[in-house]
Amino acid sequence: MKDHIMARLTLAALASCAAIILVPGNAFAGSDDIVVESPWARAAIGTTRPGAAYLIVRNTGTEAVTLTGIATPLAMMAEIHQSTLSADGVSSMAPAGQIRIAAGDSAALEPGGLHAMLMMLQGPMVVGETFPLTLTFDDGSEIVVEVPILGVAARGPDG
Repeated sequence: MKDHIMARLTLAALASCAAIILVPGNAFAGSDDIVVESPWARAAIGTTRPGAAYLIVRNTGTEAVTLTGIATPLAMMAEIHQSTLSADGVSSMAPAGQIRIAAGDSAALEPGGLHAMLMMLQGPMVVGETFPLTLTFDDGSEIVVEVPILGVAARGPDG
């Protein structure tokens, strides 16, 4: 009987330790140091073409952070891409991978450069609506921002 009680107490103690370790929140250094500014996206016609979102990620902390990924329920696949223009004037785009943001610096996701590419849309991107975009960082922290959808010809967060 004593062995049974001891085993139950040991399991309860282990479960409590695991719960403390797995509790989400402000346990990650740097998550309070990230500020997301000016999110916006352009409306997309239908769901057969990818969409894009733009924003500024500012690191107000004292240590560098790395943006490791993005996700949204609006798209089955979301990645940070980099657009480039060759000397011949040919535009190309490719996944950018992780984005390191130095302390006190920012990364701008904007048309013609880094941007959030939203592929395999699960619904239309309609003017006036918003969608959640989750940014994930190397320390495990996540920031969710609501992205307003502007007109097809929008050039920035103000339209």
